[in-house]
Amino acid sequence: MPPKVKFQKEEIVRAALNVAREKGMDAVTAREVAGALNVSPRPIFTYYDTMDQLRRDVFDMAKEEYRAYIERGLAAPIPFLGVGQQYVRFAREEPELYRLLFLTRPDGAVGGAMEALKFTQDLVRESLMRIYRMDAHAADCYFRDLWLMAFSFATLIVTEDCPYSDEEMSAIFSEVSLSVCKAYKEIPGLVDGTYDKDAIFRQLVEK
Repeated sequence: MPPKVKFQKEEIVRAALNVAREKGMDAVTAREVAGALNVSPRPIFTYYDTMDQLRRDVFDMAKEEYRAYIERGLAAPIPFLGVGQQYVRFAREEPELYRLLFLTRPDGAVGGAMEALKFTQDLVRESLMRIYRMDAHAADCYFRDLWLMAFSFATLIVTEDCPYSDEEMSAIFSEVSLSVCKAYKEIPGLVDGTYDKDAIFRQLVEK
């Protein structure tokens, strides 16, 4: 009779995730994960034929960790500001998972920044449409613009090169969020790209 498997699959993935969050995805090897579980590598291969399969599950679990941050942001009094704050907090508290989700080129095991953008966009679209009274296309464009700024802040944090405090980042985020929302509401054709850019700029500089 074969020996009883001591660990469930989710426990193995959780251990591998902890290795990734401490040392990066490259450290997710059979030896490292087995060491985290205090066993030989044998139980890992009860569930997985290759380590790439385990890494894909680690990536999916990392996305769920990130989702929890975003859902806390959506529960804030100003949901979109809350999402931006939680996005930055995720980068600060989980730098290796942030690198995995946002700063790693897609290779089959990970999806890269653009997949993460779409993943977050899908989570917040309904909230943006309801609160800011936008259609789906405008909400997606609005989110894209603000996400690019949040991505910049978070990347500065992860690379340990961010000169801004949390208060300063929140203030900048609010300024840009308000400006973009106002522009989308008041400039005909801006969301669809059919506006007269030169005419709008002329009006602005003449004020």
